[in-house]
Amino acid sequence: MSKGFDDLLAKVREVGKKKLAIGNAQDSFVMEAAKQAHDRGIVDVVMTGDADKISAIAKDIGMDLSEYEVIDVKEPMEAALAAVKLVHDGKADIYMKGLLDTKSFLKSILDKEVGLRTGKPLSHVAVFEIEGIEQLLFLTDVAFVPYPTLEDKVSLINNAVNVAHACGIENPKVAPVAAVEVVNEKMPATVEAAELTKMNEDGEITGCIVDGPLSVDLAIFPEAAKHKGATDRKIVGDADVILFPDIHAGNIAYKFLVHTTKFKNGCILAGTSAPAILTSRSDSTETKVNSIALAAVVAAAKK
Repeated sequence: MSKGFDDLLAKVREVGKKKLAIGNAQDSFVMEAAKQAHDRGIVDVVMTGDADKISAIAKDIGMDLSEYEVIDVKEPMEAALAAVKLVHDGKADIYMKGLLDTKSFLKSILDKEVGLRTGKPLSHVAVFEIEGIEQLLFLTDVAFVPYPTLEDKVSLINNAVNVAHACGIENPKVAPVAAVEVVNEKMPATVEAAELTKMNEDGEITGCIVDGPLSVDLAIFPEAAKHKGATDRKIVGDADVILFPDIHAGNIAYKFLVHTTKFKNGCILAGTSAPAILTSRSDSTETKVNSIALAAVVAAAKK
């Protein structure tokens, strides 16, 4: 079971090197991350995009392009489609956004001919290793689904659980969090959390343990369960997956963790037929490399 990114990197070595396809790759931050992931033996890399610009960036960052495949495609959307097609056709394992806006990246993923659509909803899963918390935390959704319905939340759980399974967590504990840990009819997030828990108990959501509503402290701090007399809950500070009620709560929590804790993290777009990496330009190189490692583990599990 992976408890940190060092464990994930070790797992990558077990499953073997994967192939990463970067759409419209001429982004120095993404190329630096790809270089580091390649140097660590995580992936081989193929880059689509403007070959002249890719070559110039490679020179600046000390990337030896003889060790990489470059496909010269000048137009950004065509470059994105060329990269995602490699994954669609099984010639690469992971698809990553280069110098593309998010709309174009998602358009390429959902392309009917060469994309990675499965017919299932897509969602964002952020994986955190945080000092002081024993287990990895899988956060969803902090970046993609704005106001998930109850049906959406089932998909969010399934997607996050699949990622957790790939990381070696056989029966992840899922905490649908809210402001309080009891059902309050005036607080819809608590009502839906209880419904998700019942669906899990009835076998409609499988492969995990769901317990909600839970406040965040009960979800991730064992001492809180003791102080609040909640040690009879299925989750007593040992949640693996945190399901947020909406994108506001998720995004605020994500950025609060990034700016106030000692952490490592990686992010992946789930619900696709192969792993897709949607990182922000503001994400650190380490986060991008961790995202590639996470995607490599998920790619191995899919196969």
